[in-house]
Amino acid sequence: MAAAAAVAAKGPRRGRRASADTKAVPAPAGRTAALAPAEIEEVFRRFAAANPEPVGELHYINAFTLLVAVVLSAQATDAGVNKATPALFALADTPARMVALGEERVRDLIKTIGLYRGKARNLIALSQRLLAAHGGKVPRSREALEELPGVGRKTANVVLNIAFGEATIAVDTHLFRVSNRIPLAPGRTPLAVELGLEAVVPTSYKLHAHHWLILHGRYICKARKPDCWRCLIDDICRFTPKTPPPGEGRAPAR
Repeated sequence: MAAAAAVAAKGPRRGRRASADTKAVPAPAGRTAALAPAEIEEVFRRFAAANPEPVGELHYINAFTLLVAVVLSAQATDAGVNKATPALFALADTPARMVALGEERVRDLIKTIGLYRGKARNLIALSQRLLAAHGGKVPRSREALEELPGVGRKTANVVLNIAFGEATIAVDTHLFRVSNRIPLAPGRTPLAVELGLEAVVPTSYKLHAHHWLILHGRYICKARKPDCWRCLIDDICRFTPKTPPPGEGRAPAR
């Protein structure tokens, strides 16, 4: 993992817009102390028991199409990306085929996805970069991945984890919220949360940690109204007040 100081000190490169996944996100107010190590171990034990082999929800064919899908998912839903990518991947499942397809055709194929014009431009540019610098292969290096147009730290971590089986932690808005709510590794920025989780998540659970937390945030610990009443870790989580089952009054704060 790159040193925290080096990452924190390095801003967006000149002439390149910051990727959406590098921006700081305000942490929730009312921060409480993080869980104890034994509690964190129990959180992940329960997640692992309920879902031993969690997987990401983006559809892909190979490492390149995974990279493309993650780039397209910035400020978009996985479901929306999955609707657009089958037609794109049928025509362009390698960097060479993506470049041959051309920006205008790529734009037409992904126009249902938010920010599609800029994303089409980035897909062509990153494909060209992969051909010129990496022999058409997706690199197994965070630094090299972050050099690609449209790729930030979160995207690089997703690719390293899913394509190459590395125990990286990709912090999206769901994971950021969950980590601060429980709290596992409170932090004011995605990078702070990522580094905090790397320090506290037990090694045996680290490979799947970001999948469990993202899925938990997407389907249980939702932003506006978490489903505390059906949460696996409700008795450990310190978030209050707990949301009761539908039709019942709100549970008192503990």
